[in-house]
Amino acid sequence: MTPRTAIAFGAAVLAVTACTVGVDATALGSVTPASAAEDRSDVAPSAQPAVRVTNRELRRVDTIELDAESLLFQHDDHTVAETSMRDARSTVDLLDRLLGTPSRTQTAVGDGGACFPSGTTYTWGGAIRVAAMTAPAAAGNAVEIRVLKDAVRTRGGDRIDLTGPDGVQVGDDVEDELRSASKADKVSFGSGDSRAWQLLLEPGWESTDGDVQPDGDAHDEPRVERGTPSAAPTTDTDTRDDADDESDEQGTNGVSALTDDTEVTVIGSPMPVHARRSC
Repeated sequence: MTPRTAIAFGAAVLAVTACTVGVDATALGSVTPASAAEDRSDVAPSAQPAVRVTNRELRRVDTIELDAESLLFQHDDHTVAETSMRDARSTVDLLDRLLGTPSRTQTAVGDGGACFPSGTTYTWGGAIRVAAMTAPAAAGNAVEIRVLKDAVRTRGGDRIDLTGPDGVQVGDDVEDELRSASKADKVSFGSGDSRAWQLLLEPGWESTDGDVQPDGDAHDEPRVERGTPSAAPTTDTDTRDDADDESDEQGTNGVSALTDDTEVTVIGSPMPVHARRSC
């Protein structure tokens, strides 16, 4: 693994160091057997009705797209189902029905790395990872999602493409997108041959007045992923005025891509860009 990969990928994989329960059976090239009913009592309660979709409709899905605040289950660019990231139960259950039994990891606060929330992490085929939090974050999300590969297999063995907004996938070269993106929508880590990037693909999770407590202190935002502690974000200029500093304190939240040089290694949400406040 190159230093660039270590910077971009090291902080993005959820709960890699936590104790894993079960075995991934959905890796590409394998077929997952039908899973038995699972206890979902560890998933944060849903504030919305469960997503209703038949098994027949679900079998038509050929693409899962991670947007800023939801997962889209699609067939030929037609949305078969959509789950909100505010709804942990529906998100996990629908992926379970489509992809089969995931590996499961139980985490306490910090078990999966700095700022990692408590809850249960589900991973399907090493390709898509969902952290269902015990309690929703201040931004409103009940899950954090990371896409780690460009595809995964269903429980029946069919290939499902995994994308971010506008079809961006793990493995894509986003040099053109990085070049055209504004400074506010990207941040670099390292320098020279060790440079990696975080690129905002779609904004979301706008803060509201409810994010400020009565004593004036802001609630914690979703955790910041910025590589290793020594890999501080770099800027294109050495001077920043006070207004820039204040606006960048929380950064822009949404779905982002992490890169090794200009190749996408992880797509995730929520994943704020230029957030400098610690968890």
